[in-house]
Amino acid sequence: MEKSILSIIVFVVALVFSNEIVAQKFPDLDKSPMDAAAYPSSYRISDKKVKITYSRPQLKGRSLAKLAPAGKVWRTGANEAAEITFYKDVIFGGKEVKAGTYTLFTIPGDKEWTVILSTAKNVWGSYFYKESEDVVRVKGTVSNTAEPTEVFSIVFEGENDIFNMYLGWGNVVVTVPIKG
Repeated sequence: MEKSILSIIVFVVALVFSNEIVAQKFPDLDKSPMDAAAYPSSYRISDKKVKITYSRPQLKGRSLAKLAPAGKVWRTGANEAAEITFYKDVIFGGKEVKAGTYTLFTIPGDKEWTVILSTAKNVWGSYFYKESEDVVRVKGTVSNTAEPTEVFSIVFEGENDIFNMYLGWGNVVVTVPIKG
């Protein structure tokens, strides 16, 4: 009887200490958290035309021109370059694009941004960007807003098969039309 009580006590002590030994250390929240946008945007609609996964940097008192310099290839977000998936063939900014997953890069400008779909995959930043991997380059029109957007955001809006992709940050909104 004493051995069974001792065995139970040893088991309980071992169980308590074993939880502490294998406890996981989870990282803090990312400063530029990952997000996704899709069209149609309703989570109840499973037949999506497009979905983009990207990280959302914040201005935090910095200028858009410093974070996404004009004339230079930008990863279109933070951390890994944004990845966009078209579930059906589309007309993206006036150019045909086959269904598939692409990396989205941009080159900011004052009146328009160059929006690039690339075959590159699993890319950190735009440090290893290669023009030879471009699928298409289209022009996104720039408009300015009175109310600035602190956190870089992407949204799709439209009706049926005609919609736009909007990239918004600071006082800038870039629009790319899509038909699909």
